[in-house]
Amino acid sequence: MTSSKPDFSLLCAWADQLRPTADAAGRAILDVRARGFAVDKKTDASPVTEADRVAEGIVVAELEKLSPAFPIVAEEKVSAGDIPELNGTAFWLVDALDGTKEFIKNGADFTVNIALVYEGVPIFGIVHAPARKETFVGVVAPNTSERRAEVWRNGEPAPISVRKRPSQVIVAGSRSHEVADEMNAFLSNYEVSERVVIGSSLKFCLVAEGLADFYPRFGPTCEWDTGAGHAVLRAAGGRVHTFDGTELPYKKVPNFLNGKFLADGGP
Repeated sequence: MTSSKPDFSLLCAWADQLRPTADAAGRAILDVRARGFAVDKKTDASPVTEADRVAEGIVVAELEKLSPAFPIVAEEKVSAGDIPELNGTAFWLVDALDGTKEFIKNGADFTVNIALVYEGVPIFGIVHAPARKETFVGVVAPNTSERRAEVWRNGEPAPISVRKRPSQVIVAGSRSHEVADEMNAFLSNYEVSERVVIGSSLKFCLVAEGLADFYPRFGPTCEWDTGAGHAVLRAAGGRVHTFDGTELPYKKVPNFLNGKFLADGGP
């Protein structure tokens, strides 16, 4: 099973099964925030809360039932030293609370991220923003042209796609992790009409929905931060690549660290 290739119909079925799981994790996150919580520090000094752990438990439990042969790389499990063997071609990536700082500050820009990586590329992604009540889904069948990209709002799906790049571009950026010098150097190559500041993996989704043209990232991220948004953007017709044009790679064991990249809506 770990070497099998998930086809389009299976990926779509999994998307339909896991959307409610992401929603359940989102409700648990909001419940923790409503009753109050402590903020702990991990070994890398990043914050972690009860909400991170509870939400991850919900998602991981469902993935273990859904596809027990596929390993699961989940942020809090990895932080605790639980790194699975990745001997096959597919594995799950989970960041059940991306944007913990936004969550702590009572903001709305945090997400539940679930991704499936196949042969080093994300082919499935769910990005659920519980405080915004919206869910992005992206499915890209391996080695085919079959794609599904949509956003769910008010219980209804709508297809999404990147837009043709205009002469004046809109650029999505981070609230907490921007490297100003490199960002300014990159932006000097374009006529920028607007810079949208938003947290978590929602930056990928802005590009996927055609509401932004680029999301350049110069600061550090991990694969679980990017996998789901990467899949959504791929399904919507965009790319996530390094600044030399190479697709952002995955399965970078043991730390799963990404380098600089550009989430790009295309020409």
